[in-house]
Amino acid sequence: MPRTRHTAAFALITVAAVALTACGSGDPAAAPAGPAASAKGRVPTQDVVSSVKKNKAAAALLPPDVRAAGTLTIASSVGTPPGATYLPDGKTVAGTDIDVADAVARALGLKLTREVAAFEAILPALGSGKYDLGTGNFGVTDERRRTIDFVTYLNDGQGFAVRDDSKLAKVTDLTQLCGLTVGTAAGTTFEVTLEENKHRCAEAGRKPYDVKTYSDLAAVWASLQQGRSDVVMSTINGLRYAVEQQEGVRFLNEFKRLDVGFAFKKGTPLAPAFQAAVNGLKADGTYDRILKKWGIGASAIESSRISPPEIK
Repeated sequence: MPRTRHTAAFALITVAAVALTACGSGDPAAAPAGPAASAKGRVPTQDVVSSVKKNKAAAALLPPDVRAAGTLTIASSVGTPPGATYLPDGKTVAGTDIDVADAVARALGLKLTREVAAFEAILPALGSGKYDLGTGNFGVTDERRRTIDFVTYLNDGQGFAVRDDSKLAKVTDLTQLCGLTVGTAAGTTFEVTLEENKHRCAEAGRKPYDVKTYSDLAAVWASLQQGRSDVVMSTINGLRYAVEQQEGVRFLNEFKRLDVGFAFKKGTPLAPAFQAAVNGLKADGTYDRILKKWGIGASAIESSRISPPEIK
């Protein structure tokens, strides 16, 4: 396959992603065309959090020891906007996950100690107590709900993108991928979905698709641009943003919607307070301002829920 010319904006995405390779990256979650994507390669920096006031009713739901300590440790998977990315200084993180978490913390009267961590490492570390919570565009699935509690704050999901020279049309059934190579991020719902359904190609008498997983965003998109993958499966918002930032690729379609939430160890006492805080941010307009900043208004939820069933 011929290589497609990268735009300068895609180079910025790649540099940001490569910078994360040492610590890992998460589900690439980013905005569709909109405020976050209109100035290619730029990350919006307007402050939509510092005006948040303490929500006394939500804070009262925190365990007494947490209120007394006043801090929580959060693990953040950092990939690309609007989920989480680095600003040009290479140190400051920004994104929907970052803004929502910081706004909730302010509403609860807490300070967050944030550690950037590999997407695939965060959920297991919650059970060990290494972190109090995690963000990384974590989709709520029934499988994950067995060991993790979620407090939802977005609705995103799964989709596909291809090069412009691809003959692949809208993917409504994974058997349409038979015989192709699919690139995706390691440890994600995309990898699980693909692996669980690979057998269907053989059952249909067709060559199975090949799943190639990568630990960082740069490698996923490079595999598509360089012809090592025929199609990329990732988040709906992430794909829509990425195709706006580079030439020669196009978004195919949404495949499945999933709620996205803060992740906690199973049985956490923190969930009711976080749920109340998110709903408070919706009521006072902060939530809508955050989503508008990142250009993902279509991912708004009606209200936060604790570990809802997977969207089927």
